[in-house]
Amino acid sequence: QVQLVESGGGLVQAGGSLRLSCAASGSIFSIDAMAWYRQAPGKQRELVASIISGGSTNYADSVKGRFTISRDNAKNTVYLQMNSLKPEDTAVYYCNALISTRIDHGMDYWGKGTLVTVSS
Repeated sequence: QVQLVESGGGLVQAGGSLRLSCAASGSIFSIDAMAWYRQAPGKQRELVASIISGGSTNYADSVKGRFTISRDNAKNTVYLQMNSLKPEDTAVYYCNALISTRIDHGMDYWGKGTLVTVSS
């Protein structure tokens, strides 16, 4: 069974930085893509950043130039470096991965989320 565990959330002041980590574990054959989503109170979950097998990345317009997604394939881990944080970035951040196992192919997996709170 595959599990995604996020870490690194917390409380920071506007202008500060945080780095989120998401480690995938289990009987993983391949990870085709990983992404970070976030959900603010009362709002729909939105895509923040993604990275695919070839290394290409995409970012939401609201975080371009401030956030960087990266991965360590040897550790099955994806990171989200968040700089110049704004109060609008306050949300629960969720790790998402497209993973194939010996019995499942290209299935979506989700972490339980980590809370990021940015104070003004």
